Amino acid sequence: MNSNIFEQEKKLFLPTYNRIPLEISHGKGVYLYDKNGNKYLDFFAGLAVNALGYAHPKIVEAISGQIAKFGHISNSFITDVQVELAELLIKYSGMSKVFFSNSGTEAVEAALKIIRKKEGPDKKIFSLTNSFHGRTYGAMSLTARSKYKKGFEPLVPNIYQINFNDVSDLESKIDETTAAVFLEFIQGEGGVNVVSDEFASKLFELRDKYHFAVAADEIQVGIGRTGKPFAFNHFNVKPDLIVAAKAIGGGLPLGALLTSPEFDNVFETGKHGTTFGGNPVSCAGGNVVLHEVFENGVLENVAELGKYFIDELEKLSVKFPEDIKDVRGKGFIIGVELFYPGQIIVQKMLEKKILINCTNQNVLRILPPLIITKDEIDYFLFNLEQTLQTK
Repeated sequence: MNSNIFEQEKKLFLPTYNRIPLEISHGKGVYLYDKNGNKYLDFFAGLAVNALGYAHPKIVEAISGQIAKFGHISNSFITDVQVELAELLIKYSGMSKVFFSNSGTEAVEAALKIIRKKEGPDKKIFSLTNSFHGRTYGAMSLTARSKYKKGFEPLVPNIYQINFNDVSDLESKIDETTAAVFLEFIQGEGGVNVVSDEFASKLFELRDKYHFAVAADEIQVGIGRTGKPFAFNHFNVKPDLIVAAKAIGGGLPLGALLTSPEFDNVFETGKHGTTFGGNPVSCAGGNVVLHEVFENGVLENVAELGKYFIDELEKLSVKFPEDIKDVRGKGFIIGVELFYPGQIIVQKMLEKKILINCTNQNVLRILPPLIITKDEIDYFLFNLEQTLQTK
């Protein structure tokens, strides 16, 4: 490892990241390689971005072919790859129209704007406690966790929180003055917390009564990660707005706001836009991802192996009751909540050349590429058990 790169970082970059001390040379499949030739099994997947792993040949071919034509021509033009991706997203989400952004945060901002444009400035917008929706001002204002907001006040007004999975609190706060409720059906950054069936059912019952919008944040959990197309599909409900990103660009920056018919004509020309959103190269990569996930068996792989993975982790929780407090999630977004800070386990797994992430201090967040195999899951489980035995 060349230590100079980390010294250079301190001189050149604002200190916004806690870097993993590896100098990565390349990736292939579900592995990353450092410049010393070490190979790391990746159960992090670029924070749920690399759905098809690294250097997937179809993605490489698609983005190489597109950039050879043009990398960018501005949204004054429409391109065939944008149309193809829009059709796929609409088909598998059941929504009506799409706006492409550069990121999930920007998709959230677009959702906030379209809600305000439709409902006016005085109605309330809600999110759930412990939520994370992004770092720009609107998205940060929706984000409930104070550590992301402290020091950046004043925030966007008329945004409030509902206690997570608290049906009584939901009923007490929602009324005819409500414009929208944003929620992650599975909270990622917040610790892999799954919305209860009771809470989801009551939310949509209230929506039908008061006619507000439900905006599903599917940035981390959409595009097959839970074993269904989107996390909300597990609850037999249909939101009014969907924000998606991460996996939809094939590893390149891309986000999307998907709307139901009642929002189709809220934006008129010039009311919203972006220079790079819907970049043709990103869309070319995204088309590969959606075809592979939804049409070539990847979704079924997640559903089958996700259940197996969670079942095996629950067996470990019985074996290590003083270490593991809870196992939760769906598909390939899994949280293992510990009774102590999780960074010690992350570090010991890194020493075994396995990459995982810890969020909310004590939750191991497991986000493998969607192409992971049973053998690789078993290898992860063996090493996690060894780590818990010898921590």
